[in-house]
Amino acid sequence: MCTPEIVRLAHDGALRPSRRALFGLAGLTAVAAAAAPAVAAPRTGVVDLTHTLTPQLPVWPGNPPMVMVPVAWHASGGFGQFALGYWEHTGTHIDAPAHRVPGAATTEALPVEDLVAPLVVIDISAKAAVDADAVVTVADIDSWRAQHGEIPPRAFVAMYSGWEQRITQPSTFLNLDHRGTPHAPGFSAAAAEYLVAQCGIVGAGVDTLSLDCGVDPEYGAHTALLGAGRYGVEMLANLASVPAKGATVVIGAPKHAGGTGGPCRVLALT
Repeated sequence: MCTPEIVRLAHDGALRPSRRALFGLAGLTAVAAAAAPAVAAPRTGVVDLTHTLTPQLPVWPGNPPMVMVPVAWHASGGFGQFALGYWEHTGTHIDAPAHRVPGAATTEALPVEDLVAPLVVIDISAKAAVDADAVVTVADIDSWRAQHGEIPPRAFVAMYSGWEQRITQPSTFLNLDHRGTPHAPGFSAAAAEYLVAQCGIVGAGVDTLSLDCGVDPEYGAHTALLGAGRYGVEMLANLASVPAKGATVVIGAPKHAGGTGGPCRVLALT
């Protein structure tokens, strides 16, 4: 409390510190500043890795497109509102382990600490440009490690194939052959197993519609990742805009009880 007596003494100079005291205080301040831990530099940007969800967005063959139905109007009641209809695995979305494994973790059970992770991007766009069935291999992972160092613990590893350049033409994004089989890049089963067993990842993502190469009838990457309790994110966007290493991914996963997945907002902090 600042009493009247203390105010008077301060005004009269009785409480004014000496020059020696001031220099001593300055010295202590300098020592304290030197001993203080360095403050981490703020991140410089946020990159949205999410495609805008629209009825025109490509979906897995046989799935219905997303539907938006207006159910409330500003002119009648003051508020606008849509009813939304979509299958869980539509647009940029997460695969919970239960998507592949009966009885495995569902969307609401995903550990929240696993949804914020170091982001690793493995670029296979060069070989995907000439081979629609290209996959991330163990050799690709080791090549990345030789160039960038070890994959950080509990990382989220994303495949960049450049496939999103086809997004405005759903037929080329799906790339179905005459039998209705999609052709698009993904992870090989061996690469997915390697990432789980040797790298300790929390999840993996792709810029295509499936973690697996479209022609893999066994869905080996899904099985390796989701079977190990990891999650996947499919149909990522803008992976070319983030570094191969050093960013952090934040996955705004849905939280509906018993869900096998669902559309999510994915951000990269660069």
